[in-house]
Amino acid sequence: MFRGFESPSPLLPEILALHGKWRVGKPALIAGGVTQTWPDFVGATHQVANALITAGLRPGDSVAVIMSNGAEMVHALMGCMCAGMVSVPINLSVSDDALIGMIVDADTRAILATQDQCARLNALKDRWPQDALLAVTTGAVPSDFWVSWPDMITSASRAAPNVAIDDDAPLNVIYSSGTTGVPKGILHTHRGRRDWAYDLAIALRYHGAAKSLFTIGLYSNISWVSMLATLLAGGTLVVHEKFDEAEFLDTVEREKITHVAMVPIQFQRVTDLQLAEPRDVSSMAAMMSAGSPLREPLKRRIFEAFPCGIIELYGLTEGIITTLDPEDAEGRWASVGRPLIGTDIAIIDDNGYPVLAGESGEIVSRGRITMPGYLNRPEASAESEYIDISGQQWLRSGDIGLLDEEGFLYIVDRKKDMILSGGQNIYPQDIEAVVALHEMVYDVAVIGVSSARWGETPIALVVPTPGVTLCDDCCASIRAFANERLGKQQRIADVIPIAELPRNPNGKILKRELREAFKHLSY
Repeated sequence: MFRGFESPSPLLPEILALHGKWRVGKPALIAGGVTQTWPDFVGATHQVANALITAGLRPGDSVAVIMSNGAEMVHALMGCMCAGMVSVPINLSVSDDALIGMIVDADTRAILATQDQCARLNALKDRWPQDALLAVTTGAVPSDFWVSWPDMITSASRAAPNVAIDDDAPLNVIYSSGTTGVPKGILHTHRGRRDWAYDLAIALRYHGAAKSLFTIGLYSNISWVSMLATLLAGGTLVVHEKFDEAEFLDTVEREKITHVAMVPIQFQRVTDLQLAEPRDVSSMAAMMSAGSPLREPLKRRIFEAFPCGIIELYGLTEGIITTLDPEDAEGRWASVGRPLIGTDIAIIDDNGYPVLAGESGEIVSRGRITMPGYLNRPEASAESEYIDISGQQWLRSGDIGLLDEEGFLYIVDRKKDMILSGGQNIYPQDIEAVVALHEMVYDVAVIGVSSARWGETPIALVVPTPGVTLCDDCCASIRAFANERLGKQQRIADVIPIAELPRNPNGKILKRELREAFKHLSY
């Protein structure tokens, strides 16, 4: 061993700086028609970091990032990271109350916004922290309490900021989607995010020549998967402001995209178009689907449309991840694969005891990617913990699953979405998988409604296949088709046409909204 050469493992800010030094001439970011090489990208990121420091912020301060996709948002997120500050990227579709709640909960010291978000924020000016720095990244300054971010960074240094960052210092806070309650801030550290990126880069096949396309808001943890894995490997980010299936395929063909992370509804639209009007997608090396279940019919169609197939990722932002490799899909279409490298999972019953292969129970996980906890929510953090008989700490998922004899995980359903019918636990996802097999069904969600006989009974809310109108006879046909294939307790009481299922930006169906909308029904 060469003594004196030992050094701690570099964190992401140092890794990016080294890419800027050694990947001269290689593109790091393509957005809005502009390409930045690695040295230019790292310099722009350091300018943001140094401008924040000059403005009076310190390592550990929280910065709300309320921005539309683009180069400025990438610079803002990575600039906060390099300054040792805690970025708080906020979902642009949340309510005003939720937005202000997150800003206050995170003790935000600055708000960075794109021009398109300023009108909304101005209307809320009496509710945000009055001492927060407000900076707009593009366009003119909307009012005198904002500052021009371009003006601030012009004179800022492009050198790495002179700050010390501890491994366990917070890097960012990602707020949960709020589909099952008030959003919780999920805290991630510098070491945790670096290790997360390493493990995901291996599982999702990222490399230095990766060219990754982004069509989901960069506030989403799905986007962070691809963003950090690509940057860690020294690849290229290609950022779209919004998703459009035709633009997606155009970009894949033109830019020779190799990687993408999207949600099932996006893959459904892209696959439909690719099968109808094929483009050259041979450059695509690995595609990842996450956020909601990727049902078997769609998964098979993706394999038809894209030679690389699809990697399905099941995971929680809190730190549980499994992946199903394309090579393992045949014969396991309903599986979400095996744990991420370095991660362990188990299935436990209601009393906290492990169950046998093939038996359902709650999914728990442990490993180096697990969050340290929820921000300002010690009770929620405690509720998320499971301690086994040997004293090992695990993270609870709140999801019901089972493992087969080979160790492949199958998701049964969310605990909170479970239907209790006649004293039996009914899992909507099992029913949805059957209903989705019908040729007239494009999308489906199953919820429980009141039943005089059973307490609750399942109904199917069906989005019809394009070009199909679901008449009463059609709905009866779908119901009969499903009930012939379902267990007696699982049989659906009704099929109701619906134009569109409500989803959050990550593609997760908002079943709470559906239960509220159809709570008047009784069977």
